Amino acid sequence: MSGGPGTGKTTLAQALAHELGCPAIIRDEIKQGMVMSTPGYQSGGDDPLNYPTLDAFFGVLKVLLQGGVTVVAEAAFQDRLWRPNLEPLADLAQIRIIRCTTPAAIAHDRIVERAEENAHRAAHGDHDLLEAIAAGEHSLESFVPISLDVPTLAVDTSHGYTPSIKDIAAFVRTAVTDEAPSPN
Repeated sequence: MSGGPGTGKTTLAQALAHELGCPAIIRDEIKQGMVMSTPGYQSGGDDPLNYPTLDAFFGVLKVLLQGGVTVVAEAAFQDRLWRPNLEPLADLAQIRIIRCTTPAAIAHDRIVERAEENAHRAAHGDHDLLEAIAAGEHSLESFVPISLDVPTLAVDTSHGYTPSIKDIAAFVRTAVTDEAPSPN
């Protein structure tokens, strides 16, 4: 599950994992767990937990995939930062990319809402992100999708899901079924 901030990645990842009957591994939840065990942690700037979070996230994915577990993995997954960590997993999994999209105004409203309503989001720099957007230093247009040569589905999360959650699950199931080796 990929996409820019506020595009609905986490919500869709959790819904898709429920639909498929598998775990959702959410990068921000892993970071939040790390924040809880790091006394005095302050977000912003050169965040000291970013790389340990990245290592833990991909470590968890690797362990689950080695165990034969289907997972829905959710993070921003911008190309230059995430592709190098995803490519090695291609030997363990049939990777599918679902890229969440929504108009910038909706994404902005979602970021504002979660920053105001969820104290745990402080670890993820939503207030800093809102300041960067206001200053013209960040926009959804700056998001660079993953460039892996794998099946990819864009999902509009503006008002529900287009395509539907059932169609998204079918995309995942069909892609896996079509490439799975035959039992003979």
